[in-house]
Amino acid sequence: MRLNKYLSAAGVASRRLADELITSGRVTLNGEVVARLGVVIDESKDKITVDGRPVVLPPGHVYLVLNKPRGYLVTLKDDFGRQTVLDLLRACRERVFPIGRLDKDTEGVLLLTNDGDLGYRLAHPKYGVEKVYIATIEGRVSPEMVERIEQGVDIGTGELAVGQAEIVSAASAKSVVQLILKEGRKREVKRIFEALGYRATHLKRISFAGISASGLRLGDFRYLNAKEVKILKKKTGLIGSEAKENGP
Repeated sequence: MRLNKYLSAAGVASRRLADELITSGRVTLNGEVVARLGVVIDESKDKITVDGRPVVLPPGHVYLVLNKPRGYLVTLKDDFGRQTVLDLLRACRERVFPIGRLDKDTEGVLLLTNDGDLGYRLAHPKYGVEKVYIATIEGRVSPEMVERIEQGVDIGTGELAVGQAEIVSAASAKSVVQLILKEGRKREVKRIFEALGYRATHLKRISFAGISASGLRLGDFRYLNAKEVKILKKKTGLIGSEAKENGP
């Protein structure tokens, strides 16, 4: 098994973040700092540590949905001591990592797991998993904005963001827009509106892959049930395609 996949399967981080842990010299293999990516390990014999702490595979996978409040970073560790979403999961005994991004000042649905394969697929744009947002915008938005978003908006550095938009309400002081995206780029929602000349004052993700935070107060989480997990695996092709692809 590749080392980054092992770290992901152990709930340490997603594969992308696991690669960052490796390249920053925070991972050891049998007492030696790992200096390169792509290392293959024997999970039954090799001893792995991250920041000096042993890493072992969990007995099973868990899946959570958190109703994230504003002001929390979506990261496993912050060098400046700021609050992270893990501070909200003290009642969760399992070691989990967040799937994808959600800005510090954005609230709403955040999925977390220790299942590296599912986490990778849910976060990767090629699987086209839908994220639904409600954005409060300064001023009145125009119907042309919907067309531009559906045609694609240049959000800088050559990136073209495409989504589905619906104006929920529009007034002179503020408007409310629902936005459906499948990419998950950094600050994507805000960058879309900024590129169109609008300012988003409040963002909330109301759904990720069909999972909502309905019934959860801000800061609370719950475990997904077996039916929900099965739906996520179907959406990402993990059910019925294990033999075809296990991810990089």
